[in-house]
Amino acid sequence: MNRVLVPQKGFITKSDRQGLNGHRSAILWFTGLPSSGKSTLACHLEERLFRRGVRTFVLDGDNIRAGLNKDLVFSAVDREENIRRIGEVAKLFVDAGIMVMTAFISPYRKDRAFVRNLVERDEFIEIYVKCPLGICEQRDVKGLYRMAKQGLIQRFTGFDDPYEEPDHPEYLVQSDRITVEESIEGIISYLEEKGLFMSGD
Repeated sequence: MNRVLVPQKGFITKSDRQGLNGHRSAILWFTGLPSSGKSTLACHLEERLFRRGVRTFVLDGDNIRAGLNKDLVFSAVDREENIRRIGEVAKLFVDAGIMVMTAFISPYRKDRAFVRNLVERDEFIEIYVKCPLGICEQRDVKGLYRMAKQGLIQRFTGFDDPYEEPDHPEYLVQSDRITVEESIEGIISYLEEKGLFMSGD
């Protein structure tokens, strides 16, 4: 017997929460190859936004897989479920009026499109952290690329599993060409242009 689900609506709206916070809420979705710089940029951006009074949170790939998604492996099916769960959690943050940064490889376009469709227009900002594979390998402090080449890791994105580049990301960071600080300044300028910060912020 199927249960009838009737979502409960509270008295406080997303707009109410955004007004209290003094800024709009959105998903800033960092995507790119392993070791391209997604987590670094997300954490530095959070720090800058927090200092200017923006309510923020970072959802990071390894952290999520250590808890919420620890039951998932790296098959195509589980990768899809991984992103689905992350997208639903990120949507809750948006509804709570919080600017949430997500740092996930998220290699498949259809999965990123799924998350985009969970929220309203302009609430999903895809930030493509583009970096040549060779540079990513040099930066790989975890040694994952090396282990993939040795056959110790299967279905590793960028090696034996594809990464589908975004067709039209809202923002592009070429992390091999500019510094972290320059990248953050550019992203903040973009967010200002899009009106995510309310008057006086």
